Amino acid sequence: MTRKTILVTGGAGYIGSHVVRQLGEGGESVVVLDDLSTGFRQAVLHGELVVGNTGDPDCLAKLFQRFDIDTVMHFAARTVVPESVADPLKYYGNNTCASRTLLEHALRAGVKHVVFSSTAAVYGIPADGEASEDTPTQPINPYGVSKLMTEWMLRDVAAVTPLRYVALRYFNVAGSDPAGRIGQSTPKATLLTKVACEVAVGKRPYVSIFGTDYPTPDGTGVRDYIHVEDLADAHLKALAYLRRGGESTTLNCGYGRGYSVRELLDTVEKVAGHRIAKREEPRRAGDPPTLVARASRIRATLGWQPMHDDLAKIVSTSLAWERKLAEGHWSS
Repeated sequence: MTRKTILVTGGAGYIGSHVVRQLGEGGESVVVLDDLSTGFRQAVLHGELVVGNTGDPDCLAKLFQRFDIDTVMHFAARTVVPESVADPLKYYGNNTCASRTLLEHALRAGVKHVVFSSTAAVYGIPADGEASEDTPTQPINPYGVSKLMTEWMLRDVAAVTPLRYVALRYFNVAGSDPAGRIGQSTPKATLLTKVACEVAVGKRPYVSIFGTDYPTPDGTGVRDYIHVEDLADAHLKALAYLRRGGESTTLNCGYGRGYSVRELLDTVEKVAGHRIAKREEPRRAGDPPTLVARASRIRATLGWQPMHDDLAKIVSTSLAWERKLAEGHWSS
């Protein structure tokens, strides 16, 4: 047996790898479980990588037997909303059923803490465009439902066992490691910031603006963008909170400020120093006009203080990473 270890599922992916890096830099013992279907071996900068699936009981049994794990940080999931609509069982299988299997093995091994990667998609389309943790959960796609079902499992398990958890509901994650070691590397990514930066470096011919007639100041959708470095730090703060004896809770991860699609694309152009090609498209079904976090609770509960709360910082690190990929300095 090794000393107490943190299991990070999906730790070779975009967000998980940033958390693994911060955990490693903080001296934590980490093991990463990832099937590398969307993650990258070279993105795991600390700890040991075990290649396997979170829903595989045999893999989990061996993992919990080999390592003395007392904390699970659970990122492994499918995250593309249109894909979830087209193939809902894939999302319920991978996101919900696999989470149930993981929880079963974690409880059997005596895991004390879980930090869960959830999503603002659980809110659906809030009436006023803002969501607090008390906003009714009304997801409008299987992706959001699959994540909410895992939140419910955590809630019910924590009610009858010693396990405690923090579920973090992400808003729009962007940016990359400011030191340029890791970043968002998924091929055919759909995140707007990454797509726009790919256009800026010549990897894509244009970026689509889906909907220009929303009831917003410039007619395009408004979102709350959070830098991946601040999001990763929120996970470490959540772990510290649980180690102090904090009660199970659910928290929004956002800055509480929204930017429109046009504002984001304008920022990409300013940082890149040139115009990028845009194409106006019809609205996509299910896209809310505005979705912004009410995010005071995470600051009060965890003592979280974001350090990258600036759209230009988010775009600058995203663009730097895309340039690095385009130059072939990091194999994707």
